[in-house]
Amino acid sequence: MQRSGSMADRLLKAVRPPQFVQHVSRFERLTVALAALVGAGVLGFLALADAVADGGARRFDEWLLLALRTPGNLSDPIGPKWFEEMMRDITALGGTAVLSLGVLAVTGFLALIRKTHAAITVLVSVMSGMVLSQAIKWAYARPRPELVPHGMETYSASFPSGHSMMAAVVYLTLGALLVRHQTRRRMKVYVLAVAVLLTALVGISRIYLGVHWPTDVLAGWCLGAAWAIRCWFAMLWLQRRGAVERPSEGTAG
Repeated sequence: MQRSGSMADRLLKAVRPPQFVQHVSRFERLTVALAALVGAGVLGFLALADAVADGGARRFDEWLLLALRTPGNLSDPIGPKWFEEMMRDITALGGTAVLSLGVLAVTGFLALIRKTHAAITVLVSVMSGMVLSQAIKWAYARPRPELVPHGMETYSASFPSGHSMMAAVVYLTLGALLVRHQTRRRMKVYVLAVAVLLTALVGISRIYLGVHWPTDVLAGWCLGAAWAIRCWFAMLWLQRRGAVERPSEGTAG
């Protein structure tokens, strides 16, 4: 028994994190985790971009678009008419007007409670995301789907989906901002879950309405999430340096 106990002690010591790892700060561990998530999002976007460029995603894109249409009538998305109208309402949540109004309302609120630097950080993060989205659209210039009739008007290139990307940038950024002011875990989970759900619904609505290829939406999610995480990390870093106001004492988690 002593021998087995001694063996167990040696195994525990062997799997115990190295001493320097134990002293790594929470902020540094968070830095590594966020960097990994940003890297995963960027790699996902690049993989999708390569698949789109060489035509490897064409079969998947066409299959999913056709699967969402009534057989024999490509102008009619599957489901009742009220569901189609609901999808139009949901897709508006990723539109420039709705997102801009939401961001301006939040930045105005932050300014009123004297968190001016945080307000500017949110505003710059979202505006830079919009510029990035439009720049990539211009660079790839992918045509919109012509396989099925569009459920609404479109005015820009297809790849990546601007609605999907900016929904991820705005809702995930604001969700992360709200999480910083919550102490209860269930509230943190709820806020992030709502942000993710809104982002997902906006992207799904773009495919359902036939205005984007599925890979456009996937690429928008990947790049938008990566940008939101990057901006969140930048805010944490600025807060650590004192350049951005920290959450009110006793409210941050």
